[in-house]
Amino acid sequence: MRWTIKLTQPALRQFAAIKDTRIREQIGRKINALVDNPEQQGKPLSDELTGYYSIRAVAQRYRILYRLEADQIIVVVVAMGIRKNGDKKDVYALAKKMARLGLLDIEAD
Repeated sequence: MRWTIKLTQPALRQFAAIKDTRIREQIGRKINALVDNPEQQGKPLSDELTGYYSIRAVAQRYRILYRLEADQIIVVVVAMGIRKNGDKKDVYALAKKMARLGLLDIEAD
């Protein structure tokens, strides 16, 4: 069974903000690989991000956060960015802030 991939507008903006085309290509390949068994590829997140998964990309520096809509067989990519523990630009810190603002569950295109 192959899943359909959708990206939210914030995730599309984050992707477009990555200037290095090689990094964008690697992230794009990782996202496209989610069509097969996305529930087994990612690590389930907890606390404020329960219900979301995270996979590593680009030499373990970047993270791609997504949720599954199993009833529709859709993977919704909600955020991506560099993992910088303790930094306010850390992808997990940004995702938690977006979750508190209700921005992670907006419709994907």
